[in-house]
Amino acid sequence: MLASQRHERILAGLRDHGAVRIADLTHELGVSDMTVRRDLLELADQGLLRKVHGGAVLPQATSHEPGFEAKSALALDEKRAIARTAALLVAPGSSIALSAGTTTYLLAVEIAADSTLRPLTVVTNSLPVAEALHRADDPRLEAVLTGGSRTPSDALVGPLTEAALASLRVDQAFLGAHGVSIEAGLTTPNLDEAATNRALVAIAGRSVVLADHTKWSTTGLSVFARLEQVDVLVTDDALPVADQEAVRAVVGQVVVAARDDAAHPTPPTPNPSTTAPQDGRTSR
Repeated sequence: MLASQRHERILAGLRDHGAVRIADLTHELGVSDMTVRRDLLELADQGLLRKVHGGAVLPQATSHEPGFEAKSALALDEKRAIARTAALLVAPGSSIALSAGTTTYLLAVEIAADSTLRPLTVVTNSLPVAEALHRADDPRLEAVLTGGSRTPSDALVGPLTEAALASLRVDQAFLGAHGVSIEAGLTTPNLDEAATNRALVAIAGRSVVLADHTKWSTTGLSVFARLEQVDVLVTDDALPVADQEAVRAVVGQVVVAARDDAAHPTPPTPNPSTTAPQDGRTSR
């Protein structure tokens, strides 16, 4: 297959799915890992895609939202490390909310596997998150699923979702994001999902954002929170130190999860206020 033919197949995959994986492309195109990486680099130099860890995404996908399956394959090691670290912030006996997203899904998997976090109430607008919690088959782990309309990322959104959330109060909200930047804050391509995320921030005593390094300096169509509203940002150690320092100046607490030590992450600073229900936002 000629390089031009490979490039067209790669771009077609991006148009169809919003993201491509190097491992999948080597199998589909019948070429080496090095060849695929070189093809991605050439296309990135032309501005036709943006390279991320393990693959590539559309270059300016401000209004495009890849499906849950496509996003699940990207930066998987980083997301797992972030999820394990974020689980250390969950206190038994508390109530939390999990937004839709592939990293929050992995956090739900961690929560379902850890019986020491019981009892726990989890509010979510994510179908995969609710399913992961349900698989624990433990009555001490209560999953509250909002209603609403379904998005490509398997999130439930819309007026029904926002009305359900408005009547609730949780100790912490754990949120994913399509993009994170100092200037724009937290963004997502989906306008309805942004509105739901704003509702999750509003009902939470503390907001915890889970965002791997590939989300940094990416901007989606709709802003759902400023970085000043974030109490804790959990990211991975592939985020450049300069960017870590920049966000530390804005966010209440930045926790960096080590990918090479994902099974035994360094515990973040605990928040004593999460051990009991709260009536208002915690102080920073």
